[in-house]
Amino acid sequence: MTAPVFLAEEGGLDGDTAVLRGPEGRHAAAVRRIGPGEEVDLVDGAGTRARCTVTEVGKDTVVCAVRDRRTEPAPRPRLTVLQALAKGDRGELAVELMTEAGVDRIVPWSAERCVVRWKGDRAAKSLAKWRSTAREAAKQARRARVPEVADPVGRDGAAALLGKADLGLVLHEEAALPLSQVALPGEGAVSEAGEGIVLAVGPEGGVGEAELEAFDGAGARRVLLGPTVLRTSTAGVAALAVLQARCGRW
Repeated sequence: MTAPVFLAEEGGLDGDTAVLRGPEGRHAAAVRRIGPGEEVDLVDGAGTRARCTVTEVGKDTVVCAVRDRRTEPAPRPRLTVLQALAKGDRGELAVELMTEAGVDRIVPWSAERCVVRWKGDRAAKSLAKWRSTAREAAKQARRARVPEVADPVGRDGAAALLGKADLGLVLHEEAALPLSQVALPGEGAVSEAGEGIVLAVGPEGGVGEAELEAFDGAGARRVLLGPTVLRTSTAGVAALAVLQARCGRW
């Protein structure tokens, strides 16, 4: 069984000893009941992983001896999902599932047919929930990198992001081209500074015509995920599985 993963404080993996404090330390000590002698992985969320042995445990602190430290390279191509806002906890479910499936960045998308609208305090709270969900799901998946959850965008922002991508894709139930058959950019066509593959997942009501026109104009391709219609909370993870396998990341 792989070692549990915890997020270290910024700069907390620089020395021979690392200490988990606050909520993360309390979770490790009181909830997970980590004890001296156990093996844990501490990560910084940006690719650095430290293999550690627990030496001391307090009420809300866990002291670890760092045995090995390495930085895991960022996978390529970068996979970004434009995720339409969803009602209830379906947006957070989408974030959780996509994080477990290896997404690199999630961009909340306020699509025209979204029932939910992020405004004022609600926007800040909802975005914080998505980011917290990504952090916890990354630990569950034993990831060294926590996916970025960017600020929300509307139609223009989504089109701009698709236009900058090495490959922009829009899931659409009436598309003729299956996602499993779309031509992927070759290794030489994916730039280090590029956006990689950007995938748009629409809301339950579908992507609006004005949005489709904007995305077409940005050079994005409409693709079909499969013969069934998935919820917005599960379409992203299904599409990511296809892309991960086809890109050789899995």
